[in-house]
Amino acid sequence: MTDARTQAAIDTVIRLESARLIAGLARYTGDIGLAEDLAQDAVVAALEQWPAEGVPRNAGAWLMTVAKRRAIDTFRRNRELAKRYAQIARTLETEGDSVTPDFDQAFSDDIDDDMLRLIFTACHPVLSLQARVALTLRLLGGLTTAEIARAYLVTEPTIAQRIVRAKKTLAAEHVPFEVPASDQRAARLSAVLEVIYLIFNEGYSATAGDDWMRPSLCHEALRLARLLAQLAPDEPEVHGLMALTEIQASRIPARLGPNGEPVLLLDQDRRRWDQLLIGRGLAALARAEELGGQRGPYVLQAAIAACHARAYRARDTDWARITELYGVLAEVMPSPIVELNRAVAVSMAFGPQAGLALVDQLAEEPSLRGYHLLPSVRGDLLMKLGRSAEAQAEFQRASELTANERERELTAQRARSAAEATDPLGSNGA
Repeated sequence: MTDARTQAAIDTVIRLESARLIAGLARYTGDIGLAEDLAQDAVVAALEQWPAEGVPRNAGAWLMTVAKRRAIDTFRRNRELAKRYAQIARTLETEGDSVTPDFDQAFSDDIDDDMLRLIFTACHPVLSLQARVALTLRLLGGLTTAEIARAYLVTEPTIAQRIVRAKKTLAAEHVPFEVPASDQRAARLSAVLEVIYLIFNEGYSATAGDDWMRPSLCHEALRLARLLAQLAPDEPEVHGLMALTEIQASRIPARLGPNGEPVLLLDQDRRRWDQLLIGRGLAALARAEELGGQRGPYVLQAAIAACHARAYRARDTDWARITELYGVLAEVMPSPIVELNRAVAVSMAFGPQAGLALVDQLAEEPSLRGYHLLPSVRGDLLMKLGRSAEAQAEFQRASELTANERERELTAQRARSAAEATDPLGSNGA
């Protein structure tokens, strides 16, 4: 029987290697659906063997070797893919059949390109934007269909159908697994940016699970944003996304307390923010602004993040500037969530009553009815206004809506604090 520590190690390795494995296999097979199936076969083999044999030193190479062997078996059974099988077989013979550090290095050298190819392939214009995002979050983000469905407030079968149809469409259209030529990138760039942005967001604030963050996803998105900036050095929004992810990632060390509990922005120890990442982010933002043109959503969000990064103490934050930037962002990218964030900034700049008036205008917005941060923000503003009983109800509702265990604990604790403020002596007090 596998002990808990070994199983946790296995789960971590598989979670970290899954996207790289699929990307590498997609390059070899040219078929994203087949690549995912082969990766799953390799994972099953790992779950069967690693508990007894231990996790290999080069776990990624081990998984890739197993998956490639399964690919060869598949191609052998399919005469229509004989040429592709011969090509992969020659590649395997060249690289060697055993799991060695050299094999692992040979694979790792191409990982960056493979991951970027996978994103561009999944973001092909032949797919709808919704299908592109769902497919890429499933493959690269490692999100389950249930997690993606919760993030977009749609049913799980809807997301599952989008993903299945997307794979079939890419295969039927014979979409090549490649980074397109420069004159073809523009049609896919906005979707690629959105996918990297959403992967980062899922890592920064996990939709579900026991952990508030999934830092590995943040780091993967950060790496991909840097690669994209090299690929498209003259695109302001690319540098804007890079700036945003760099600055946001700088806060990761300060976002968790000693027991893994969430630490909100205004309560964070800013001495723990990574100054190297902040410097890189501000440099990327400066580059985006140098390139000129109308500021897009990522440049604007990076500018907002920069306001926080430049404030040594929370009370030094330029909330008036942040409010102004959110106003521009709401025009460029109209969204109820942007309006909710603007309401928070307004409350910090002009008082909680001003912020609450804006939040109350969003109360009937259909897309926010199941969004846990709406009652959470409203509860915070009500507490500041001394309306603790109403705040308690809002925090309780937020706790019930979130699928993330850490966030549920946080909002439940805030509900208890509001209850204590309502009745500081308890139910038996005079």
